[in-house]
Amino acid sequence: MAADDPDIRELASGLQFPEGPVAMADGSVVVVEIGRGTITRVADDGDTQVVAEVGDAPNGAAIGPDGALYLCNNGGFAWSEVSGMRIPIDLETGTNEPPGFEGGSIQRVDLDSGAVETLYEGCDGRRFRGPNDLVFDAEGGMWFTDFGKFRRWDMDRGGIYYAQPDGSSVVEAADGIIGPNGIGLSPDGDRVYVAETHTGRLLAWDVEAPGRVADGGRTVVAATPGHLDSLAVEAGGNVVVAALPDGLAVFPPDGGEVSYVPMPDPMCTNVCFRGEGLRKAVVTLSISGRLVEIDWPRPGLELTYP
Repeated sequence: MAADDPDIRELASGLQFPEGPVAMADGSVVVVEIGRGTITRVADDGDTQVVAEVGDAPNGAAIGPDGALYLCNNGGFAWSEVSGMRIPIDLETGTNEPPGFEGGSIQRVDLDSGAVETLYEGCDGRRFRGPNDLVFDAEGGMWFTDFGKFRRWDMDRGGIYYAQPDGSSVVEAADGIIGPNGIGLSPDGDRVYVAETHTGRLLAWDVEAPGRVADGGRTVVAATPGHLDSLAVEAGGNVVVAALPDGLAVFPPDGGEVSYVPMPDPMCTNVCFRGEGLRKAVVTLSISGRLVEIDWPRPGLELTYP
């Protein structure tokens, strides 16, 4: 089921494959520009300012308990140009892993000074292959996904991790996931959702404790024919996932019918909520390099920070 075309308001353009939008308390939106390895602030008037250069390929981001920006850096992509647009895959070989790739990391970014600190590069002796998205829980820890990389003849199987923002601890919560991308928590924090890109499935695990999921394993909330990217959660429990190439997909938590809000870009990659009652959805349109906003019919979930 598809909704009517939304009234789209452009907040910024000319961005180099934007992702990871974070609505700030001052009314600005912080995004990553994967194509040039930067953190960029978009002001209310559309002015853009690079606040940090993090290198490689920054992906999902979130504000932590200390007010800093925490970042999944996937370590870099191979790129192709199609009709003047850059996309993060080598179309000739079908790989997104760049030459000389070493791995990804979790970084902390001071938005005032632009200082960048690498917190984690792996877990249990295994190097991260492409951290993608993260979310903080009420205890101040962060859940994040490692998407991995894919190559012409094989691909990584990814996982979910949980880490402390001070760099003291990181643990694996689940593995064997086929392209774990967006991640979010239910309103009560008792369920962690992950968008599985390659299968088009929204997965869920019951949370037993910070960084630990129930032994029963994952639940498939719903499966779609498309590819899923990053996500946000509504206050009422729906999960809103950027769905390639269909726009925004709305998943009821009980596995009901998935509905769609179309977007004018085949790579609508992420969404966050802001404004009064969190009734505005801010969306990254990565191929066209735009950050846009639409009115949303229901309130988004208030994040733990800021």
